[in-house]
Amino acid sequence: MSQENVEIVRRRYERLGATGEPFTETETTASDFVWDMSTFRGWPEQQTYEGVEEARGFLRNWIESWDDWELEVEALHDAGDKVVAIMRQRGRSKTSGLQVEMTFAQVWTIRDGKLARMEMYADPVEGLEAVGLSKQDAHPGS
Repeated sequence: MSQENVEIVRRRYERLGATGEPFTETETTASDFVWDMSTFRGWPEQQTYEGVEEARGFLRNWIESWDDWELEVEALHDAGDKVVAIMRQRGRSKTSGLQVEMTFAQVWTIRDGKLARMEMYADPVEGLEAVGLSKQDAHPGS
């Protein structure tokens, strides 16, 4: 089941890249889906977004605040019913004009083959540790 969960998350990012649309309501996302920013150290805005529509609105607002926004999957780590995605995003702020690049983690919980929750971490190591992995688990030999 764990590799299936990794593939569910991988397809989610492929869909976002191809269409700009992050979710399908019933096909791959649980009806009680939660996008949780409370785990993102220093996040000053709304802490959780409940349901597909709130999460979609958050992402739409986020993406619209950048020029040349890009999101790249650096790695996906199997953690049973969770998948840790190590992500890199870059873009130029429409407000300040500053070029920004950051790496972060998203921990996805999969329930019955659907995305049920996403927890965001400013530091990828925090995301790995949240599911019982370490930096060494993620990068053998490092």
